[in-house]
Amino acid sequence: MSDLSQIVKAYDVRGTVPDQWDERTAEALGAAFTQLLNSTDEPGDAVVVGYDMRATSPGLAAAFAAGVRAEGRSVIEIGLASTDLLYFASGSLDLPGAMFTASHNPAQYNGIKMCRSGARPIGQESGLTEIRDRAQALLDSGETRPAGEPTRPAERRDMLPDYAGYLRKLVDLSGIRPLKVVVDAGNGMGGFTVPTVLGDAALSPLPLEIVPLYFELDGSFPNHEANPLDPANLVDLQRAVVEHGADIGLAFDGDADRCFVVDERGEPVSPSAITALVAARELAKHPGSTVIHGLITSSAVAEIIREHGGQPVVARVGHSFIKAEMARTNAVFGGEHSAHYYFRDFWFADTGMLAAMHTLAALGEQSLPLSVMAGEFERYVASGEINSTVADQAAAVAEVRAAYPDAVADEMDGLTLRFPDGAWFNLRASNTEPLLRLNVEAPTRDRMVSLRDDVLGRVRR
Repeated sequence: MSDLSQIVKAYDVRGTVPDQWDERTAEALGAAFTQLLNSTDEPGDAVVVGYDMRATSPGLAAAFAAGVRAEGRSVIEIGLASTDLLYFASGSLDLPGAMFTASHNPAQYNGIKMCRSGARPIGQESGLTEIRDRAQALLDSGETRPAGEPTRPAERRDMLPDYAGYLRKLVDLSGIRPLKVVVDAGNGMGGFTVPTVLGDAALSPLPLEIVPLYFELDGSFPNHEANPLDPANLVDLQRAVVEHGADIGLAFDGDADRCFVVDERGEPVSPSAITALVAARELAKHPGSTVIHGLITSSAVAEIIREHGGQPVVARVGHSFIKAEMARTNAVFGGEHSAHYYFRDFWFADTGMLAAMHTLAALGEQSLPLSVMAGEFERYVASGEINSTVADQAAAVAEVRAAYPDAVADEMDGLTLRFPDGAWFNLRASNTEPLLRLNVEAPTRDRMVSLRDDVLGRVRR
């Protein structure tokens, strides 16, 4: 029997199939999700359901849909989808939704990202705990749905053309200079969405020559993990950009809600630089607006937001915190170091595709190569995230704090220490593993390396 406490995480459901969860569990979760919607008078009488390319996704999604229908709501099945395509469906139809994906996790995993109408997120503090408890009660009783067989219909609907058209209206790429773009979909859902959004599969052609890498949908990930945050998974893209003489490279994760960028030299462009670039573009359209940035994005992000007349607001790491701040402040845009990008014009939800389109537009509206253009947004030297296995995390953090008594401390999310010369670091504990995660940034590489090594020496002692 499934122990849902093992698979219901802070923001979603995630676990291995079939040992941690299966279609019976999915059906119970579908029923529990609908019970929550019904108990809170959620608008509409339907739920949108989509799934990624994993072998287990169609069956899990169908079982979930059966639970939804048994509890009195109909289902709009959008079939294969990226996570941001599901958010588009939820937002444009003003209906709650469920996306079956395990994002960048290995093939044996699957999961569910659930949202309320208008793509509003559901996390542990906003309904996910109640869904878990309701579903667990159904499983413990030997039932997966108390109302018997499905009583409401299921309708199949193709949302991809509308999604592509909507994004193209937000960012018009038709007038930019011709660009050669290598796209690594990692055998994930980018291989499904990119041909329609950036290619000419359904809409009018754009001045883009797309060079596809691993567009074949394959949830076994035969070429590399669909996790561009790991530099090892960018190697093929970097090589292809140089070999093809491309202007830019784009890498999507498994469910294509995150996008990483590589310049014409094959060098990664930091998500902080992309955050600053997109922020500047959005502020040009919406002067004086608020822009949210994650706690461990570069200091350059807040500086550039202010320089363009915006109001920077910092938020904790994690999409539920970013989305909550987006809604609270009516922010026009938000970005994280993990390459999640959030847009007010996209129901405050994250979409890697829209961030990619902004980057393509910025590149194509001027003549400089991406390395030069992006360099305007790269002001400091960052370490990237470094993990250390630490048994007593609290003691290690306390020792590090004591070592720098003159630094300015912030404990919004872990420990952040800032120094007079502009250097800073953040040390925070993983929610799921005995790890401490370190991010360091400084004005020069020598200063970054020195500070990084000093902190790591204390953490790992």
